Amino acid sequence: MSDLHARHRSVLPDWLALYYDNPLEITHGEGRHVWDADGNKYLDFFGGILTTMTAHALPEVTKAVSEQAGRIVHSSTLYLNRPMVELAERIAHVSGIPDARVFFTTSGTEANDTALLLATTYRRSNTVLAMRNSYHGRSFSAVGITGNRGWSPTSLSPLQTLYVHGGVRTRGPFADLDDAEFIDACVEDLKDLLGHTRPPAALIAEPIQGVGGFTSPPDGLYAAFRDVLNASGILWIADEVQTGWGRTGEHFWGWQAHGQSGPPDIVTFAKGIGNGMSIGGVIARSEIMNCLDANSISTFGGTQVTMAAGLANLGYLLEHDLQGNARRVGGLLIERLRAVASQDPGVREVRGRGLMIGVELTRPGTGLADPDRASAVLEAARADGLLLGKGGGHNTSALRIAPPLSLTVAEAEEGAAILESALRTTQ
Repeated sequence: MSDLHARHRSVLPDWLALYYDNPLEITHGEGRHVWDADGNKYLDFFGGILTTMTAHALPEVTKAVSEQAGRIVHSSTLYLNRPMVELAERIAHVSGIPDARVFFTTSGTEANDTALLLATTYRRSNTVLAMRNSYHGRSFSAVGITGNRGWSPTSLSPLQTLYVHGGVRTRGPFADLDDAEFIDACVEDLKDLLGHTRPPAALIAEPIQGVGGFTSPPDGLYAAFRDVLNASGILWIADEVQTGWGRTGEHFWGWQAHGQSGPPDIVTFAKGIGNGMSIGGVIARSEIMNCLDANSISTFGGTQVTMAAGLANLGYLLEHDLQGNARRVGGLLIERLRAVASQDPGVREVRGRGLMIGVELTRPGTGLADPDRASAVLEAARADGLLLGKGGGHNTSALRIAPPLSLTVAEAEEGAAILESALRTTQ
C-alpha cells in the first residue's frame, strides 16, 4: 500500500485529495460493503461520493454492462444509439419538466457546464446567481460559480457570479429567524441584489448542498425565489448531481421540496444514475435545450455501455422502491444519530433527509469548526470498519453519510454504532 501511495504521489497532482493518513486502496465490493487490498472489510457509508447508488456489484447492472460490452462499447453521438434514446425517454418521463429534452455528459461537472452554456445563451447574459457555500464541479466555469472557498482555486471566470443567501439554514445573518422569516429575509435580499445588476441568466442551486456539508434551506425557499426570478425571466437550474433519484427519501428530486411553483427550467444530474459508470446529463425544456445555433456532439456522453448501466440501475431503483427505503432507513438512522449527538457537546448539528445525512463537528461551546476532529473520526471509524465522507464550508468539519440506497436497518444500526464509538474515542 505504501508503495502505491508513493507511486501516486510521484505521478499525480499534489492537489488530488486522498482520505486517511494511510490511504486506502479499495479492490472490490458487494452490496453495501467494500474490501481493501489487505483484505479488510468495510461498511460503505459514502458510496464513492454518492455514486454507488443502489449497491456495489449489483448483478442487474454488471450483467447489463457485460452484455453491452460484448456487443459494442461506444460509437459516439454521431450515430443513432438505442440505449441512449431509451434512457433519455425514461429520464424525461420522471423529470417533471414538460417537453423535456435530455443531453448526456460524462460527469456532473460537465453537466453543470452545459447547463450554464444553455442558460447564458438562451438569456444572452453571462451573469449567474449562485448560492453561498455551493459546489458545482471542477471545470473553469463551474469553479467560477462555486461559493465554497475550499474548492475554488481561482477567482478568474468567464461568468459574473453573484452569491445569494439561503443555502445554509443555521449559519449567517438570518440563522436566528424562524423558517418563514428566514425565507422572507432571503427573498428580500435577492430582490435587493437584483435591483443593483442587469438581469442574470439563471440561478443555479443544489437543493441540499453536497460538498458544503449536506446543508439546506427550509422547504419552499427556492419556490419563493422562483416567483422573484420569473418576474424577470431568470431561469432556475437545479443541480441534482447529489440529491437526485430518490436519495432524499421524501422526494425523487431534491427540487420537489421547493416545487410549489413548478419544476426547474433546467435539471442537472450525474453520480448515482450510473452506479459507478460515468454518466452525467442535463434535462431542459426543448426551447432552452435547442437554443444553441452551432453544431455539437459528445464523444463519450451517452456511450452505449454507460447507458446500459443507467437503464439497468434506474430500473432496479424504481422496481425495488429504493426511494421508499431511503425514507424509512434514513429516517431511523437520522434519529439514531441525533440521539448519539445529544450526548456529545462537539456535535453542533445532525441534518439531512433520507440517506443524505450530515454531522457537523465544532469545538464545544464555541461554534467554531473542528476539522481536526472530523479527520480523527474518519480514521477511528475506518479502524472499526466504516467508511465516511467529510465536507462543509467551515473548514471541512462535517461528516457526510450517504450509503447505497439499499441499506438495511441492521446495516444502518451497525454503522451508527461504529460512528458513536468513533465520536466517543475522539472527544
